Amino acid sequence: MINFAEIENRVMEFRNSLPFPHMVIDGFVEKKLADSLTDEFPNIGDSSLYNYSNPLEKKSALNDWNKFPPNTYKLFEFLCSDFFVSYLSKTLGIKLYPDFGLHGGGWHMHPDGGKLNPHLDYNIHPKLGLQRRINLIIYLSKDWLPEFGGHFGLWSNNPLTNKPEKLEKEVEIKFNRAVLFDTTYKSWHGLSRQVNTGGKNIRKSLAVYYLCDPPEGAEIRERALYAATEDQKDNPEIEDLIQKRAHSLFYKDHYISKSNEK
Repeated sequence: MINFAEIENRVMEFRNSLPFPHMVIDGFVEKKLADSLTDEFPNIGDSSLYNYSNPLEKKSALNDWNKFPPNTYKLFEFLCSDFFVSYLSKTLGIKLYPDFGLHGGGWHMHPDGGKLNPHLDYNIHPKLGLQRRINLIIYLSKDWLPEFGGHFGLWSNNPLTNKPEKLEKEVEIKFNRAVLFDTTYKSWHGLSRQVNTGGKNIRKSLAVYYLCDPPEGAEIRERALYAATEDQKDNPEIEDLIQKRAHSLFYKDHYISKSNEK
């Protein structure tokens, strides 16, 4: 089901990559399975999807196991299984735990105009109290062209401002390509280019996150911390939104911007 050999071939790449540990794995799952997974995604207008629409992010997502079709359900079950989590723990040298609730994971879809500002993921799981450690994202858009955008971006961190400093790497979206990275290194990531397919395609991905025991003195961040893009810098409304979006109590009121409410 999974391209274990390629994961193992890229362990040194993972450890030595900049700006933070990561690896890119092509042909992540068997092609027949990848074909079925992309076909199981819902229509972007499906009422079951949760829509994020604000100046920091534009996407649709779903993490409800009951809504996943058979192959998607089985893959998530495998990626959260004792077998795979133990394998990943041994391969990376990190004791990991699955998040069966897929908090922040599941299906992710970006239509035209889709965006995701550079951000740091939550650091401490709001219900389990464990530290989020490893992200696994599998891209499943067929016939995706580089000019469609939606590249996965990795930024370095400015330790003085605690904000992204430089876009160090872009990963093109390709069908059945996966990115696996460590989120505990001030790992600023997001979409480095807005999605623009002219209505021809949807950026589709599956996401699973793995947790670890938090080290003593670990930063407590229960919600994602976003950063402004270049065209948003010095905008007080954006900075206010960033603070509210990161607040553990007020975040739900700011997924959808006032201008987009219907």
